[in-house]
Amino acid sequence: MLETPALQRNATLPAPLDTRYQVETPEGIDLPLRPAGLMPRAIAFTIDLGIRGLVLGFFFLVLAFFGELGLGLGSILLFVVSWWYMVLFEVLNQGRSPGKQIMGLRVVQDDGRPIGWSASLIRNLLRFVDMLPFGYTFGAICCLQHPAFKRLGDLAAGTLVVYREQPVKRPALPMAPPTRTPFTLTLQEQRAVLGFAERQAELSQARVDELAAILAVPLNVQVPNATAELNGIARGLLGPT
Repeated sequence: MLETPALQRNATLPAPLDTRYQVETPEGIDLPLRPAGLMPRAIAFTIDLGIRGLVLGFFFLVLAFFGELGLGLGSILLFVVSWWYMVLFEVLNQGRSPGKQIMGLRVVQDDGRPIGWSASLIRNLLRFVDMLPFGYTFGAICCLQHPAFKRLGDLAAGTLVVYREQPVKRPALPMAPPTRTPFTLTLQEQRAVLGFAERQAELSQARVDELAAILAVPLNVQVPNATAELNGIARGLLGPT
């Protein structure tokens, strides 16, 4: 029997579990999105539900003093808060209701664009279907069965709840006057110098001196003052901040 080639065997293996959602922009740039699962979405919705309850409770107490007029205004307020709370926050606050903002989530279109009025209205109007038969049972089942954790409202509106990416903040460099080397550094050498400067706060002084001595040789830096000179080179590479 002929042995199956390695590539053919690997082609039959199931793809690894990965919840990333890849979107290609019109400019040809791959935009990775991380769909949010059921639990963080449920917590965010619970927070929003609590906020709405507090707002309605406060205004109902005030409107109770206005008799029948207060009852009518309360009915209008209940409708506005129940149906427009999510829509207004999603469209006007970059897809984030207060609950989603606390949980680091936001709603976007399937292609990564900000959510619009029509999509937000559709996904929120269909919540009453996701709530059937009680307690978001249908929505939870739909969310768990979909690879991108979409409920029915998301499927109809073409939307996706994703984690909001946090900006990467580079570690602060040690204070040193910026300097330039008399020759051009390769990309690998530049990365090594910047990595050395950025990680100094995490290392012992003995380890810092050891690494500085290693880097000093290819960069023609004097070993006794290697740390200070390397920090200056790193400052020069990074430029004004």
